[in-house]
Amino acid sequence: MERKKFSNHSPEGEKFVPVERAKYDFAVAYPDPESIPTDGLSDSISKALSTEGKDLAIYPDKQGYPPLRQFVAKKLLLERQIPVEANEIILTSGSNQAIYMVAEILLDPGDVVITDDFLYSGTINIFKRFGAKILGIPSNHLGMDLENLEENIKKLCTKGNKPKLIYLIPTFQNPQGWSLDIHIRKQIVHLSKKYSIPILEDDCYVDLRFEGENLKSIKSLDPKCDVIYIGSFSKIIAPGMRMGFLTAPEEFLNRLRRILPSGGVNQFASLAIYHYSKNSLSSHIESI
Repeated sequence: MERKKFSNHSPEGEKFVPVERAKYDFAVAYPDPESIPTDGLSDSISKALSTEGKDLAIYPDKQGYPPLRQFVAKKLLLERQIPVEANEIILTSGSNQAIYMVAEILLDPGDVVITDDFLYSGTINIFKRFGAKILGIPSNHLGMDLENLEENIKKLCTKGNKPKLIYLIPTFQNPQGWSLDIHIRKQIVHLSKKYSIPILEDDCYVDLRFEGENLKSIKSLDPKCDVIYIGSFSKIIAPGMRMGFLTAPEEFLNRLRRILPSGGVNQFASLAIYHYSKNSLSSHIESI
């Protein structure tokens, strides 16, 4: 009997398709190319290489460049009211890798993931990659319909298939654009605890507010709720640098550490982002 060439979890093949970009591309969340701080990044990496360049001969920290993790921890405490230590931050190759890692430790084929009814296609593809069933809950300008949410959770629990995860982009949801109402955030946290379903909070757009005050992060609302928090430098510096981050309760972090690549994320990009961010990120965000 001939052995199978590919594993059971190998996806279907995909043919090469050349990338074509329009002058103004509304399909993906690209920043304005003219807004990329090339001069600032160039100066920052030059200074970093003069003092730390020889460290590139060594594979980086598995969880990512420690000074950048410390910067992220301070930013999360100051801006999102999330008290976290640098050792509780994992740097990732963009937010997509962070979502992929969370899916890897949580999802088996047939597991249900709850999302909004319209959702970023990249996240959908990741969940499908692990064989998850995606349940979209109707949403409006305030966010997810709470009555519909709990009704579906109850039905699934009755059938013995309790949802494994609630995935949310609570601030400037992609593609619907709204921000999840603070009352609904609190109620989703309540339901998460009531039914023991973790929340994956994808907060990669929160820095892009034009006016007003940001709503509290879901993770900051209740320290006893299992919330995995994801952020990104893609929208505030450059997508091409591929740098995101996550933090989570310790039992999730321990599993996530186990599946991290031993070489860590790109140290060169980490150096540039850290040395640029510590002096210029706030003013750059105001500018963009």
